[in-house]
Amino acid sequence: MGDPMDFSGKVVLVTGGGKGVGRGISQRFLQGGAEVVICGRNAPDSLPAHGAHEAVFLPCDVRDLEQLQAMLDTIVERFGRLDVLVNNAGGAPHAEAATASPRFSESIIRLNLLAPLNLCQLANRVMQAQPQGGAIINICSVSATRPSPGTAAYGAAKAGLLNLTRSLAVEWAPKVRVNAVTAGLILTEQAELHYGDAAGMARVAAGIPLQRLATPGDIGDACLYLASPLASYVSGADICVHGGGEKPAFLDAAGVN
Repeated sequence: MGDPMDFSGKVVLVTGGGKGVGRGISQRFLQGGAEVVICGRNAPDSLPAHGAHEAVFLPCDVRDLEQLQAMLDTIVERFGRLDVLVNNAGGAPHAEAATASPRFSESIIRLNLLAPLNLCQLANRVMQAQPQGGAIINICSVSATRPSPGTAAYGAAKAGLLNLTRSLAVEWAPKVRVNAVTAGLILTEQAELHYGDAAGMARVAAGIPLQRLATPGDIGDACLYLASPLASYVSGADICVHGGGEKPAFLDAAGVN
């Protein structure tokens, strides 16, 4: 085996790959030599790049099936293949479950569960026709496995995405491997919206065993592994990238360090 992290000649699609976690993932694959395609409703101010090698941006609202199909058609026409799909686009604003409108909840589930499902199906059709198949990575969240007050629909959608990952791994083997990355608390350009100012983020980090928030690159590293030959026997897995999780609240309540 050559360098297992050499993605030269491989084509990678990262949804929402122009900012935040998606940008970190895109950067890692660019550093590995891959052709990286990113998508979003609006182009980022600057494209992820490694040296002179830039990502390709395709405008696409991932909630729209026709736009997804057009994007896949463009990728296959331009590159002739798709080796890796990273379903990263998602998120949700804070909303109390008691007062959130049905329309709001439906929109959150459409973005965080139905859109990845639709894109997985389209990518699978391409990958199944390739001699070497492909790899799909769904970016999930700790909100899927613990209470998610203020983002209940989001947590439920991400829990569904975890189950979807395991089901697709069974259905689409052996040509296509499907895995998940469960991301913890991440230091992005919008971190202050979730964790407050620098002092607030320091307090949050202190509650994580590894004593820091994740970086987008940390999530990118996990994706590189899952897409690489090192993970050739890994499918239906969920890799938790959360720094050891969060210390149980009862320890502080009981005064236990």
